[in-house]
Amino acid sequence: MSAMITETANYFNNVVSCLGKGQTQLERRPFLKPRAGELLLRLRVVGLCGTDLFKLAIGSEPKGSVLGHEVVGNVIALGEGVTAFKLGDRIVVPHHVPCGDCIYCQRGNETMCRTFRRNLMKPGGFSDTVLIEAPAVALGAYRLDDQITDAAAVFMEPAACVLRGIRRAGITTDGVAVVQGAGSMGLLHLLVLKAALPGVQVVMIDTDMSRLRFATKLGAAGAAVPGKEAEGILGELSEGADAVFDTVGGANPLNSALSLTRHGGTVVLFAHAPGNEVASFDLNTLFKYERRVIGTYSGALKEQSEIFEFIRSGTLDPTPLVTHIMPLDDFAQGVDLARSRLALKILFTPSEKNVVGK
Repeated sequence: MSAMITETANYFNNVVSCLGKGQTQLERRPFLKPRAGELLLRLRVVGLCGTDLFKLAIGSEPKGSVLGHEVVGNVIALGEGVTAFKLGDRIVVPHHVPCGDCIYCQRGNETMCRTFRRNLMKPGGFSDTVLIEAPAVALGAYRLDDQITDAAAVFMEPAACVLRGIRRAGITTDGVAVVQGAGSMGLLHLLVLKAALPGVQVVMIDTDMSRLRFATKLGAAGAAVPGKEAEGILGELSEGADAVFDTVGGANPLNSALSLTRHGGTVVLFAHAPGNEVASFDLNTLFKYERRVIGTYSGALKEQSEIFEFIRSGTLDPTPLVTHIMPLDDFAQGVDLARSRLALKILFTPSEKNVVGK
C-alpha cells in the first residue's frame, strides 16, 4: 500500500510531452502510484539541460516521452517500505544510479554501468509530478534543509557531471584550466573548479563579451574571445592549460582545445558534437607531447555526494547562473531563449493549469 497526500485530488497532472521532430505540447496525464521503495514528488523546480536541448534538436525522443532530469520536489506519496523520507519532505534526486556490482562499478567507472544508463524518473522531470524509482530513492535522494534553496539544489546532478570531469582530468589546486564556452555549463565548470580546487586559475573563452564579463565577476582569472586574445591571456598565466574543458562540442573546438593544452595536459570533452561530425588532428600532438583527450558523460554517486556537501556548506553557489524561472506552460519559450543564447540556466515550475477549478 502507498500513502498519498489527499491534496492531490485538488490538482491536475500536466507533462511536457514530445511530439517528434523537436516539438512538444503540454498534456494532462494520470498521477502515477508509487510501488514498493518508490516516491512520488510534486515538482518544485526542474532545470533545462543541454542534453534536453540536444535531444529536442535532433528529434530523437519517441512521441509521448517526457524529458527533464534535474528535479527538486516535495514527497506526496510513499511506496511500501520507504522509511527514510516522509510526506512533505523536500528532496533532490538524480535520475541515474549504478548497480554497484558490475565490472564497470568495481573499477570505478560507474557511469558506464548498464544499470546507470536507465532513467529512474517517470515519466520525466518536465512534469507536475515525478515518480522516483526505488534504486534512486535508496541510493541517491537527499532531504533538503531550509538553508538550501531549490535554485541551488537543482544543480546537484549537472554539477556532479562537471566534478567527475575535473577529477578525471587530474588538475590540481595550483593548476591552470581553460573552459571553452561561457554558457550555463561552461560557467558551472568555472564555479565547480573554484569550489573543488580553490587555488586553480580559470580562463573562460567565448564570443559573447557580456558572458565573458560575467565570468570575470564569478572569479575567472581571465576571459577572452577565441584565438590570439585567449592565447595571450593564457600565456601570461602558464605555458599552457593543465586541462581544457570543452563545453561547445565539435571538431574545431577540439582542435582549439589541443592548441591551448600544455605538454602532458588533458582535454575534457563535455558536449555533444553536432551531427556525425568527425575530428581530424595531428596524432603526434598526443603521442609526442603526451596529451590526453577524454570524455565525461555524467556524475556518479561519489560526485553527487561531494556536490551536495559543497552546496550545503556554501562552498558552491550556482544560483547566479539562473536567469529565468517559468512555468511548464512556457516550455517552448524557454527552449527558444536557451537556443538563442538569451538565457543561461532556465528553471521550470509546475504548470499554472494544474489547480482544479482554475
